[in-house]
Amino acid sequence: MPIRDLRPLPAAALALSAALFLAGCESIDLEGPSPGPESGASAGRAVSPLENEDGTGPGLAPVSSADRARAREIVSELEAKGRGPRTGYDRDEFGYAWMDTADGVPLARNGCDTRNDLLARDGEELRFRSGSDCVVVSMTLADPYTGKEIAWKKQDAAEVQVDHVVPLSYAWQMGAARWPEDKRERLANDPLNLLPVEGRANSAKGDSGPASWLPPSKAIRCAYAVRFAQVALEYEMPVTAADKETMLRQCGG
Repeated sequence: MPIRDLRPLPAAALALSAALFLAGCESIDLEGPSPGPESGASAGRAVSPLENEDGTGPGLAPVSSADRARAREIVSELEAKGRGPRTGYDRDEFGYAWMDTADGVPLARNGCDTRNDLLARDGEELRFRSGSDCVVVSMTLADPYTGKEIAWKKQDAAEVQVDHVVPLSYAWQMGAARWPEDKRERLANDPLNLLPVEGRANSAKGDSGPASWLPPSKAIRCAYAVRFAQVALEYEMPVTAADKETMLRQCGG
């Protein structure tokens, strides 16, 4: 796959509308289907996962009502299987964090680490460190998980975290423990599996599957289910029966 530098150039400031923010992540209603995209907050430049099958496009836009049937078809392809033990899991089993050398995924070996690639992919009003076209020091982010617009600065780095949509620990329990190291490294650095999001929401998610955690913004839940399914299918990974059922429900199934 040819490597493309997808980092956007700094854009003029955009006046974004106030976004709906659901304050808590702990009491999320997992019942679906989620509402249509008209009820969600501004998604900035985000695109639907149905139009972004390699993850190189920015963000995660809601799935339209007209596309819900297609979304359910993707989720329906998933194999359901029980979750295995976490024994032996360590983040280092997936390579060191944000490596630029995970061959076989977009943006690898472009001279910029994975985290900064993802901030540049999804952020707007980007500012880079002096003398660098890689290290993002400030940006605005339309967070898909909460619907908030975040004005982020590097000195408050934890305010925005890059989420593994399919958590690495979850993947380990669903078969990655038996994968070769290079496949685990691809999963950990694949833009398809990575989203910059609000740090608090990411921390609340932990290594949960969709049956235990969904984004606070209901408008994005079908899109999140599709993206989770896309990653699992790309890496030939099963999900639990409860997760599959929950994912189908978010898209009206």
